[in-house]
Order: sequence, then C-alpha cells, then structure tokens
Amino acid sequence: MSLAHGQVRSGELADAVAATKADVIGLQETDRDQPRSGSVDQTADAAAALGAEHWRFVPALCGTPGTSEPWTAVRQGEDPDGPAYGVGLVSRYPVRRWLVRRFPAAPVTLPLLVPGGRGIIRVRDEPRVALGAVIDAPCGPLTVLTAHLSFVPGWNLAQLVSLANWARSLPGPKLLVGDFNLPGALPRLASRWHQLTRLPTYPSYGPRLQFDHILADGIPPGAVTHAEAMRLPVSDHCALVADLDL
Repeated sequence: MSLAHGQVRSGELADAVAATKADVIGLQETDRDQPRSGSVDQTADAAAALGAEHWRFVPALCGTPGTSEPWTAVRQGEDPDGPAYGVGLVSRYPVRRWLVRRFPAAPVTLPLLVPGGRGIIRVRDEPRVALGAVIDAPCGPLTVLTAHLSFVPGWNLAQLVSLANWARSLPGPKLLVGDFNLPGALPRLASRWHQLTRLPTYPSYGPRLQFDHILADGIPPGAVTHAEAMRLPVSDHCALVADLDL
C-alpha cells in the first residue's frame, strides 16, 4: 500500500519491482483479485515488470485480511477462486519445481498498532505459507523460499526453525527470504543459516529494525557483493536487495 495516498496501484508496484533489478524476487502480503488493489494479480504484475517468465502466487487465505469481512484459511493443494492474499515468487531463470509449506494461525490475538489512524487493536493471527522454487541458476540448481511469518512471538520462531530444517534436504545452495517478524540476528541464531544482510528495513520512512531477511545455507556471507535496503513508495517495509557472486 502506498505511503503517499494509502492505495495500491498496479503501475506503482510495477515501477517499484523494476527498480530492484532483481533476477529472483520474493513477495509477501501479496494480493490477487482484491478490490483494494484493483483486482489484479500482483505477482503477475511483478513478473511482467521484471520480464520474468517464471512466477507463482500461493494464497495463505481467501478473503481480505485486516477488515471486518470473514476470511478462510487455504488448505494444502487448494487454490480457490476469488480474492486471495499470500506470497509470490518471481524468477528470470527457469524453475524446475515449486514447493509449498503451510502453517496454521496462532490461536491467540495480540494488541498491535494498526496503520491508518486505527490505533492499537487486538489482531487475529493469519495462516502462513512458504513458497519455494528449485531454480536453474547460472551457478546450477538453487533453491529459493519466501515466507511471511507470524507476528506472534515464539510462533514465528518455531515456523522459521521448521522451514530451515525442512529446506536442508532440498537442492542447494539455498536462500530463505522474507518478512519473518523477527528482529536483528535472531533468525540467524534460530535457523543456524548464514545471515547475508544486516540492514534495518522497518519502518521504510525511517528504518530502525530489521524484520526482513536473506538467510543462506551453502552460501557464505562473502558471496554478497552489494546489499541495500531500498525505500520504495508501495510498502511500509524497505525492499531488501542483495547481489550474490555465485
């Protein structure tokens, strides 16, 4: 959602994605067929902006989160019609296979500061989904996973550890990227993967905390030739960008 006018506009999203110049990009809090974002497929728009032929969106839920309207969790293997919300992955390189792992919502609500002048309210957690791809990169097979983890302390940590353990058996090297709702070095310590970037990403207008991460298994931190937290007008998080020499 734009910080300037509080709306989601397809052209602005495309411009923001193109500005990253990414070969592979993970998208979180992504809409498909949502009236609030022009009823478009945001992952498809992101792929078009990068000129990428390989992409996928996987819904975590059907309906519209953050509103009074009811929504339902999407079960493994389902992809219902209608407004949906989840994660996306886009690759300029061919994808050998796609991978999906789901997590139920935490059975609690938490008081959170909600943007838009709504103040602090108790918020219900959402089901979470991780989307991965085994990619034919120039260096050979590369597994990339993206996820938006729970905001509930402890619950998000367990999700990250589960993802990292599950991914160890996948073709390597491996990258795990996204908004983990975990600060600083905690994702590295919990997952035992390398943390390739240490840059604050939230809030985008004055970053102080790092909730967004690039973790790696089989890729040393020295492979990073450039890293940047890009402030883009379409999100309250900075886009975390890293160039890797593989």
